[in-house]
Amino acid sequence: MLEESFLLKSTAQFGLYIYSYKMVGFFEVEHFPLTKLRQFHERVLSFSNKFFKGYFKLGVSESISALVVIGLVLSFFVAVVCTYVFVFPKYQSAAIRTYRVGQSSKSVGKCNVFEGKWIPDETYPLYNASQCPFAERGFDCVSNGRRDRGYQKWRWKPKNCQIPRFNVQEILRKLRGKRIVFVGDSLSRTQWESMVCLLMTGVEDRRNVYEINGNAITKRIRFLGVWFSFFNLRIDFYRSVFLVQPGSAPRHAPKRVKSTIRLDKMDDISKEWIDSDFLIFNSGHWWTPTKLFDMDCYFQQGRSLKLGMGITSGFRTALNTWASWVETSVNRNRTTVFFRTFESSHWMGRNRNSCKVTRRPWSKTKGRDHSRISDIIIDVVKKMTTPVTVLHVTPMGAFRSDAHVGTWSDNPSVADCSHWCLPGVPDTWNEILLSMMLSDQITN
Repeated sequence: MLEESFLLKSTAQFGLYIYSYKMVGFFEVEHFPLTKLRQFHERVLSFSNKFFKGYFKLGVSESISALVVIGLVLSFFVAVVCTYVFVFPKYQSAAIRTYRVGQSSKSVGKCNVFEGKWIPDETYPLYNASQCPFAERGFDCVSNGRRDRGYQKWRWKPKNCQIPRFNVQEILRKLRGKRIVFVGDSLSRTQWESMVCLLMTGVEDRRNVYEINGNAITKRIRFLGVWFSFFNLRIDFYRSVFLVQPGSAPRHAPKRVKSTIRLDKMDDISKEWIDSDFLIFNSGHWWTPTKLFDMDCYFQQGRSLKLGMGITSGFRTALNTWASWVETSVNRNRTTVFFRTFESSHWMGRNRNSCKVTRRPWSKTKGRDHSRISDIIIDVVKKMTTPVTVLHVTPMGAFRSDAHVGTWSDNPSVADCSHWCLPGVPDTWNEILLSMMLSDQITN
């Protein structure tokens, strides 16, 4: 009786461990670190060793011991397998949707277009930046002296499907009467320039394509809009590097505070973005100490300064403000919303101030396929009720150490391992974006 009582009590205690583990793994996976699994595993092994040492001292038969061992091992592995297979994968990919973007003989019709590899393709590039009046001179690397053009000859190949080949006439026909709006920092402006240059290849008389206000393409202007008059198509760019509103320091602020970022208030030009068919956001490159704290710029919520708030916390707060704006202001029956994740840069050296542009893409991502900014974007979007499509370009850009501006800009004395040459990587973003914009999942 003593032995049976000890066995039942110990087995019951172990059962409580398994039940508690399952409940935490299923309901609290967002706050359940992998170290918990190792701790649990160690507790199970420790318990088993102590149990069986004591048990054999009591002289229990080997057959009963074997049954208990099998039961413990099976219970443990069932719990671990169920947690990893059915909980963690779903959590990690919840915000990355799949789309029907073209089928091949091996395709099942849907895939994650951001999982794949770069392959050589001599049919690229899709346009000549020197012949596009909307391509910024600073991004036209060939005109600025770059001799090797191999960086232009790479095509993104998703793992399980094909991106439709760029058919500019079909795209222009389907976009007739639409308004496309890009909102964000200079990387958003690069994508906007790429989009306009791509679509201009299908226009016979280029006099029918012009900037609405006659503005030249500059880095500081807040608004640029290109009109394709024959197709009644408008493609706009709004410069809003934080998405939320920058402002002056409040009264009675400490002397070190020269300006603030109003985390709880959208940019004052946000009302201009609403009347659109496609709305594409990006942000992240200005959320750095050099752009904020080193410039005496701090965060503010309401009347309260948040001097101790870190950058990632500030970005998440700002993005939640953006998400609330989308939920309440955007007409989901008309407007399709996209958010592009952080674009990989390739700064090197101890202080990340060295820029070495390679001749070919990297064969490995070297850790640049992950970004805290991208993780926050994905996490915020997956909690929204309004559909928002995440363009998760972070992993694909991580390979392209060959495609940055480097010293082939309009200011060659300052190397650039953040921005991309045109034509180049932003064209691939737009090929994917256009395939999603015109897919059955969005247009029907």
